[in-house]
Amino acid sequence: MASVLEDPALERHFKGHKNAVTCVHFNPNSKQLASGSADKTVMIWNLAPKGRALRFFGHQDAVTGVQFSPSGKRVASSSKDRTVRLWAPSMKGECAVFRAHTAAVRSVAFSADGLRLVTASDDKSVKVWSVDRQSFIYSLNQHTNWVRCARFSPDGRLIVSCGDDRTVRLWDTSTKHCLNCFSDCSGSSTFVDFNSNGTCIGSSGADSSLNIWDIRTNKLIQHYKVHSEGINSFSFHPSNNFLITGSSDHTVKVLDLLEGRLIYTLHGHKGAVTSVAFSQAGDLFASGGGDRQILLWRTNFDSKSYQDVLQKHGRRATPDPPPHLSDIYPRSPHLHHPQDSAVQIRPAVADTRSADPQVVELGQPTHNNTVMNSLTRWKPTHTSSSTYQSSDFQARHVDTSRVETQKGDKSGSWVSSAAGNQTGAFSTGKGRREEEETVLTHPLEVFSSHASSLDSTLQHIVRQLDILTQTVSVLEERLTLTEDRMKECLLHQSQILQNLRASREQQRSESDTPPHPFT
Repeated sequence: MASVLEDPALERHFKGHKNAVTCVHFNPNSKQLASGSADKTVMIWNLAPKGRALRFFGHQDAVTGVQFSPSGKRVASSSKDRTVRLWAPSMKGECAVFRAHTAAVRSVAFSADGLRLVTASDDKSVKVWSVDRQSFIYSLNQHTNWVRCARFSPDGRLIVSCGDDRTVRLWDTSTKHCLNCFSDCSGSSTFVDFNSNGTCIGSSGADSSLNIWDIRTNKLIQHYKVHSEGINSFSFHPSNNFLITGSSDHTVKVLDLLEGRLIYTLHGHKGAVTSVAFSQAGDLFASGGGDRQILLWRTNFDSKSYQDVLQKHGRRATPDPPPHLSDIYPRSPHLHHPQDSAVQIRPAVADTRSADPQVVELGQPTHNNTVMNSLTRWKPTHTSSSTYQSSDFQARHVDTSRVETQKGDKSGSWVSSAAGNQTGAFSTGKGRREEEETVLTHPLEVFSSHASSLDSTLQHIVRQLDILTQTVSVLEERLTLTEDRMKECLLHQSQILQNLRASREQQRSESDTPPHPFT
C-alpha cells in the first residue's frame, strides 16, 4: 500500500544517446517517451519492460526540441540545422521536413487540436505552421533577441514565447498582436509554458528564477529561487498543484504550488538537467541531462486528497514557513530559499528492471559526412587495421550498400530499406561500430577525391535554399497583409454604399412628403 504522498522513486533509466539529452516528452498514451539529443538523433523509447527503442536519423545538427502530437501519431522535432521534422513514431520512420527558419530552431510545439505547430528560433521570430498542409501560416516578430521557447495555450487562442531579450510575450493567434509583455526578468528567459487550464504561465531564467504569472490579472503571483544555477526546463503537473524543474546544478526539484514551497530535491544526474516532463496522467515524469541518460521517475502526486497530503507532510518533514502566496509580489524570494528543509532523494542510478533496450536505427545521416566524421572521431588501432584488407572492406561495403537505399521522402536522408531481412535492414549499435571500424581501414584517398567540390556545391545549394525560404516567408506575410487590407477595403466600401442608399432613401421620403398647407 502506497503512502499518502510517496517519495518520487527512480523507476528506470535509459541510455542510448551519444551526447547530451536536450529534450524529452511523453506520448499521451504513456506508452512511449521521445527524446532529442546533441548527437543529432531523435529516439522513441518504449516504456514496456522489453520494448525496443527507435532511433531516427535526419537532422544535421543538435536536436533542440521534441514533442508528440495530441493523438500520439506524430512526433515533431526542432534542430539547430534550421529545420523542423515530423516523424511517425513507428518502424516506418516516415519523415516530413519544414525549412523553418534562417537560424537555429530552439523549440517546437503542437496546438491542442494537433493542426498547427509553433516554432521559436534564433532569427528572433516565432512562426506558426499548418501540420496537414505542411506550410507556413504567419510569423510573430517583436522579440529583439534569440527566442528560446514558444507554446500554445490549451484552447489554442494564445501563444506565449520567451527569449534572450529578457521578456515573456503573450500573443493573440487571431489578431497576431502582442497582448502583453512581461519584462521582470533579470536574465535570459530559458523556458515558458501554460498550466493545464491556461490561466497561468510559468517562465524560467538563466538567473535560476522561476516566475508564475496570472494572465487574467497580468500579475506575478509566485516567484521561486530554489536552484543554485540556471533553470533549463520545467513542467506543470496535470492537476496544477505541483511543478518540477531541471537545472544546471544537476538537480530536479519538485515544488508544491498550493503551499508555495519546495518539497523534494532529486539527485541522480551527473551533469546539467536539460529537460523535464510529466506524463499526461501525472504518475510518471522524466528528466534528461548532459550525462547522456534519461531518468524515469514514479510518484503518486494527487492520488489522495490534498488535505491528507498536507497532514502527511506535517508529520514527515521539517516545518516550513506558512504559505505566503500574497506577499511575494512583485519579485521577493521565498522565505525558505536559504534553508534546506526539502526532502533530499539520492537514488543509486542502476536499472534493475531490464537491460538496455535493443535500438532499431531507422535512418542514416548523409553517407559522406558520416564517414568523414567517423574518421575524425575514431583512431584505428594497429592490431585492428592489420586484420582487414581492402578487398574485405569492398565486400562489406557492397553488402551494406545493398541494404541502404535512398527513400523518396521530402527529407532526402538515407533510410534503411525493409526489403531485406530485418537484421540486415536495421543495424544495431554493434553492427554500426563494426561498419565504422571497417570504414577506417580504407584509404583516405577514396573519399578525398571529390569531397571538397561536393561539399562546396552542397553548401551553396543550402544557402540558396535558405534565401528562397526567407523570400517565400516574406511574400506569404505580405500576401496575408494584403488580404487583410482588401477585406478592410471591401468592408469600408460596403459601408459607404449602405450609407449612400440610406441617404438617397431619406431624400426620396422627404421629397414625397406633401407640404403642409398654410392655415
